Amino acid sequence: MSIRGLKKKQPKTFKVKIITVDAEMEFSCEMKWKGKDLFDLVCRALGLRETWFFGLQYTIKGMCTWLKMDKKVLDQEIPKEDPISFHFLAKFYPEKVEEELLQEITQHLFFLQVKKQILDEEIYCSPEATVLLASYAVQAKYGDYDPNFHEPGFLAHDELLPKRVLRQYQLTAEMWEEKITAWYAEHRGIARDEAEMNYLKIAQDLEMYGVNYFPIAQNKNHTDLLLGVDAKGIHIYSINNRFSPNKSFEWSAIRNISYSEKELTIKPLDKKAEVFKFFSSQLKVNKLILQLCIGNHDLFMRRRKVDSIEIQQMKAQAREEKARKKMENQRLAREKQLREEAERAKEELERRLFQLEDEARQANEALLRSQEAAELLAEKAQIAEEEAKLLAQNAAEAEQERQRLEITALKTKEEKRLMEQKMREAELIAVKLVKESDRRAKEAEHLKQDLHEAREAERKAKQKLLDITRLNYPHMVKYPQYLPTDTRDANFDKGSIKLDLKDIDLKRLSFEIERERLDYLEKSRKFEDRLKELKSEIHALKLEEKQSGLYS
Repeated sequence: MSIRGLKKKQPKTFKVKIITVDAEMEFSCEMKWKGKDLFDLVCRALGLRETWFFGLQYTIKGMCTWLKMDKKVLDQEIPKEDPISFHFLAKFYPEKVEEELLQEITQHLFFLQVKKQILDEEIYCSPEATVLLASYAVQAKYGDYDPNFHEPGFLAHDELLPKRVLRQYQLTAEMWEEKITAWYAEHRGIARDEAEMNYLKIAQDLEMYGVNYFPIAQNKNHTDLLLGVDAKGIHIYSINNRFSPNKSFEWSAIRNISYSEKELTIKPLDKKAEVFKFFSSQLKVNKLILQLCIGNHDLFMRRRKVDSIEIQQMKAQAREEKARKKMENQRLAREKQLREEAERAKEELERRLFQLEDEARQANEALLRSQEAAELLAEKAQIAEEEAKLLAQNAAEAEQERQRLEITALKTKEEKRLMEQKMREAELIAVKLVKESDRRAKEAEHLKQDLHEAREAERKAKQKLLDITRLNYPHMVKYPQYLPTDTRDANFDKGSIKLDLKDIDLKRLSFEIERERLDYLEKSRKFEDRLKELKSEIHALKLEEKQSGLYS
């Protein structure tokens, strides 16, 4: 066979891109493949066996539609693009996730999808529940909390809370992280699949979990209701309330569901009950509602039947897998515990070693310090000894100086006493001199007075002599040269004798006064010299007293 023949036999293909919640895959499909062929290929690639929960979703003309399994892919109304994009999502939800989700991959895909719906606010969740769910999501992603590894800010790039909750409370990202971390720290020892299952068990109790909503109307003109389809049945809601249904039809109570163009009819099992009819905006919506109702009803009836051999095998494998994982987790937990204990023991040994090294270092340092202290003390002892000798010498010198000062002080006292005595004597002499001066002054005054009286007497005597002469020898008054010589001589001799006597007394008195004045001046000069000497000696004594006081 030629190469050209081989090329002709190769089937024509088209490319598709499968988008899961956390990954993307591309496949080449044959032109004749049906939807089930592509779906099975994706399930095999994912290792998924619980295929009845999932489907391939695409968007056409703004409406989400599920790929039909029994129809060719290219014959369906799919987007004209290359590659063709499909979203691999959960189409039907279990009633009890813990009992129905057997495979870990199934559980993981549900966890990712429900988490995305909560964050996108397609499923309403209270703020308290969102924090708890976020803590389980963190446990599934990061494992056990380790404060040394999970430092503040490690959740900064993770989307864990709906934006509605973040807007509702005025809390910073650090405060939200602190609240989530407080719950996260309590989940220690929980494995990833167990954390995801705990997340789903909380989420399945939310009112909007697993519900597909469609706008409907009780007549052709008004859309004032919502129809919800989930694993338990069909529910009718008011347009503003998606939590509490106004009316519900459980799958076990529904006999038939049919549609005619835009009209859809729900017939209860009880024939007496009222048939519920409503209108949708498009025929495609009715087809989608019917498709979801059929799938959910089939799963509802399957849950209440005996499990098929395949399901039994899967459950047995799931139990064995859980038991194996449990044992593995226990073994890992024991190994982790032993490792942690070994690490703690190692840390304790390292700490003890470090402590011993530190103690040895401190002992060495203490030894060095003691040696240095001993050397320093020896030096201080030597210095102290030298200082003691010096102090003894200084003490001896001080004692000698003290004795000298005492002797000096005694001398000073004696000299002071003598000087005081001399001063007293000088004062007495001064007083005596003053008194003597006063006395001599008085005597001089008396002598002056006597001199004055003597001169006055002389004058009077001369006058009297003249008077006598005039009376006895009047003719001789004018001519005294004619007086008798003997008479004149006799009279004059007598007067001269008297005058000589008077002159001698006056001269003698003047001489005595002059001599006494000179003696007084000499004594005054000597007394002043003596006073100057006394002042000099007193000044010298005062200086010595000051110096002796400083020495003391």
